[in-house]
Amino acid sequence: MLNKKKYLYLFSEGNRDMRDILGGKGANLAEMTNAGMPVPQGFTISTEACTQYYKDGRQINHEIMADIYEYIGKMEDITGKKFGNVANPLLVSVRSGARASMPGMMDTILNLGLNDEVVEGLAAKTGNPRFAYDSYRRFVQMFSDVVMELPKSEFEEIIDQMKAEKGVKMDTELDENDMKALVFKFKSLYKSHMGTDFPTDPRVQLIEAVKAVFRSWDNPRANVYRRMNEIPYEWGTAVNVQAMVFGNTGPNSGTGVAFTRNPATGEKALFGEYLINAQGEDVVAGIRTPSPIAHLQEQMPEVYAQFVDIATRLENHYKDMQDMEFTIEDGKLYMLQTRNGKRTAAAALKIAVDLVDEGMIDENEAVLRVDPKQLDSLLHPQFDPEALKNAEVIGKGLAASPGAACGQVVFTAEDAKNAVESGEMKKVILVRLETSPEDIEGMAVAQGILTVRGGMTSHAAVVARGMGTCCVSGCGEIVVEYDKQQFTLGGVTYKRGDWISLNGSTGNIYGKALPTVDASISGDFGRFMSWADAARQLKVFTNADNPRDAKQAVEFGAEGIGLCRTEHMFFEADRIKAVREMIVAENVVDRKKALAKIMPYQQGDFEAMYKVLGERPMTIRYLDPPLHEFLPTKEEDIVELAADLGITVEHLHNVIDSLHEFNPMMGHRGCRLAVSYPEIAEMQTTAVINAAINVSRETGLKIVPHIMIPLVGEVKELKFVKDVVVATADKLIKAAGVDMKYEVGTMIEIPRAALTADEIAKEAEFFSFGTNDLTQMTFGFSRDDAGKFLNYYYDNKIYENDPFAHLDQNGVGKLVEMAVTLGRKTRPDLGLGICGEHGGDPTSVEFCHKVGLDYVSCSPFRVPIARLAAAQAAIKNPRK
Repeated sequence: MLNKKKYLYLFSEGNRDMRDILGGKGANLAEMTNAGMPVPQGFTISTEACTQYYKDGRQINHEIMADIYEYIGKMEDITGKKFGNVANPLLVSVRSGARASMPGMMDTILNLGLNDEVVEGLAAKTGNPRFAYDSYRRFVQMFSDVVMELPKSEFEEIIDQMKAEKGVKMDTELDENDMKALVFKFKSLYKSHMGTDFPTDPRVQLIEAVKAVFRSWDNPRANVYRRMNEIPYEWGTAVNVQAMVFGNTGPNSGTGVAFTRNPATGEKALFGEYLINAQGEDVVAGIRTPSPIAHLQEQMPEVYAQFVDIATRLENHYKDMQDMEFTIEDGKLYMLQTRNGKRTAAAALKIAVDLVDEGMIDENEAVLRVDPKQLDSLLHPQFDPEALKNAEVIGKGLAASPGAACGQVVFTAEDAKNAVESGEMKKVILVRLETSPEDIEGMAVAQGILTVRGGMTSHAAVVARGMGTCCVSGCGEIVVEYDKQQFTLGGVTYKRGDWISLNGSTGNIYGKALPTVDASISGDFGRFMSWADAARQLKVFTNADNPRDAKQAVEFGAEGIGLCRTEHMFFEADRIKAVREMIVAENVVDRKKALAKIMPYQQGDFEAMYKVLGERPMTIRYLDPPLHEFLPTKEEDIVELAADLGITVEHLHNVIDSLHEFNPMMGHRGCRLAVSYPEIAEMQTTAVINAAINVSRETGLKIVPHIMIPLVGEVKELKFVKDVVVATADKLIKAAGVDMKYEVGTMIEIPRAALTADEIAKEAEFFSFGTNDLTQMTFGFSRDDAGKFLNYYYDNKIYENDPFAHLDQNGVGKLVEMAVTLGRKTRPDLGLGICGEHGGDPTSVEFCHKVGLDYVSCSPFRVPIARLAAAQAAIKNPRK
């Protein structure tokens, strides 16, 4: 027994540094308790107990169960109340609390410990039978929903029917007898579903509730949220068992949620909402529209003053904006939670900058405070101010999460997801009475969210802000008819598929799609990014194939182009014919004639991009995809092309058939094309070098072309193509009489290339890791097909993340690290970068920093994300 593992902790036994064990909520409850704040006492069942629950086959073992009963006894000693006692009952809440905040994703049960006898005792003790039975009917509904997974909607239908019969609109207008009737009807509904009576033993209720919270760690919405936010499954959740305090005892009681700063804008002012005569779930569920926190100063000035003092202390203590939950019971304030608050990207930047100016944190700490992925919401267009001048506002709600959104109306999360994934709709606006945690997947694909009910701290608002998604909430004028898939606002009916626009910064709703304008990096954003740039060690390049994307990337801070895919320049209408002539050519002479037609286009593109970049480097990847991708597949297009090229349809069919490949990803592509047809590499080299010479002469810029040979797996094939490049380049440079340097390198995208990187580095002056193909080759599946089965892998906990979204560090990452070590052993000054989509993923960027790459390259709109991720990686993992 001396080595008995500790799974439970009283709030007084913990502190903020025990987040991994106690979860975020438990650690902060402990911190507030030890600071002498008015926290209802209780205990935390650790994350390790959750992990043990899953190891034990989703059962709470006898040891942990005995500990729970022991700690209930300790709570009884602290509170002076008794669990299950009629005369002086102890009621508890059972809440989840993971290490990372997951608002609304897991489950909560309130008022646990009530039964038919205890409710009478509570009524007698408080002299408030209506409150006692209101708490009881809430408990029966929550326990049935959360623990037994009965349909919540069936309980809501009973409430709505009773309010209709009584001729009232609000739950608070139902009296004591109504509440008793609801309890009876709820318990009858429970029995009709379960075949047994509602459990009356508080100990049984408690254990089942704890199991339900543990179980909710693995529910579908929590799994989706974890994948979106990269929260490991093995962390588990803690459970907090806390003495109930009641906001539903009457007009001197209430409950609310508040932030020490505005989570939408970052303004330094107390921001929040509360409901009188309500329990906490009423606020976050959005069932009633609450009052702003400032009104509390008028209703309960002493409570308000105490709350302001506590809020200030908490922000100063944690040195960050706090999200707090509180309850007022008969005029007495209780703090139920504090945590670092979810905020929009704009608010995150303002808060970080303001905290530096206020002397609370330094610039490096400020850089760590902003989630790189959040920046995405600042980089995309806002409504065109000119269009807004003449746009009719059809309604107004609460500006819950800023940004501009336009899309087609859908009414369910499932419809939103299916419409976008199927391609039926490119942009959707999810319109709901109120959102619930089950809507997470629909919210994730929606451009914007519009709700009838709920305030600034409702589920829709909190989750939307965390996602960076535009949200307008609490527009009570909307009449939604789900059965008809339509809503009415301002006298106009909008059906599924109709276009509307939302302004999440003002709350305005528009009855049409509005045009947008591009975002820019300035003000707080520019200042903040200068701190990030000062901290980072990785350079950040972009993947761009045209001057427009290159210009956009440079405006977002790109330091060069890490991947210019030359084949993307071939598909335009005025070029594709020459490319097809090259493909159908039957000899070198005809192939060169066709390539000569393509060359001026390529050269012109490179010249335009060099001018945009100045002296920033550009890595140009030679032709990579298999040739069949440039030929048509439909018969009518084949007939038209044959006539255009002056060949027979039969001949063209023979060419197409000869190019057919069973596995094009591993077929005749990349450097294999240049080995087969060296004239392709010769033409592309001519275009690159001539472009560099011309722009250098015209502008005086010192341009150093970087030529990248793709899909190399053997040093001899790299040397073969490189020899063609060098011979062509040297001849052109000599003829022009200029002094121009250039580099020839390769993409590492085949496992064999990584394994033989020491050999390949003898010929390559730089490596660029093409992690899209390296991931496909290493895992052995195509990213185009993997979506068909990856969900099964997530469901069965085989993979936690999509390896095409987050670099697989255990497998693909080992190949990258091996190639870095071997390559630099051969060539110490070897340039190293990454140009796959992982280059814009924050966790992958951190890995690239750790293994010693020189740069990451990503799409233009992810450049600021990569800049911030690289800075955070450098601050957390300083290079020696």
